[in-house]
Amino acid sequence: MVKLFVGGFPLEMTELEIVKMIGPHGDVETIKIVRDKKTRICKGYAFLEMKDRTGAENAVIALDGMQMADRVLSVKINDDFVKKTPPPRKSFGGGYGNTNRGNSSGPRSYGNNSGGGYDRGSSNGGGYRSSNNNNNGGGASGAPSDRPRRPRKTM
Repeated sequence: MVKLFVGGFPLEMTELEIVKMIGPHGDVETIKIVRDKKTRICKGYAFLEMKDRTGAENAVIALDGMQMADRVLSVKINDDFVKKTPPPRKSFGGGYGNTNRGNSSGPRSYGNNSGGGYDRGSSNGGGYRSSNNNNNGGGASGAPSDRPRRPRKTM
């Protein structure tokens, strides 16, 4: 499919009228007239998807620069909308399975290392650490501790 930009048409034109204008040159798959979000008034340009490139090129040759009412029609093939693969995700730090909290080379720990505070890098998946030093008495995966758990945010 090929994406076309059509601009400069009269503001009162509808999708059907634009398709009738472009249709003799090739098969139109979709059309989207760009409108103001609040007033829903046409901004004077639209995007079309056509089945094949030859139909899109024929429409550009026939209609680009054509006079409509008091405006000049602009029809261009829009190659900027070719779907690109997203870049690979980047890793943001060391492994979260590291339980060595004492040095600075491990995952980042919030709060002091003697207990309390939120530990994003703990091996138990995060959550509150218990108040003892060996992290056996509670948190996200242990038995209930004397600290109330913070409710999860729902999206």
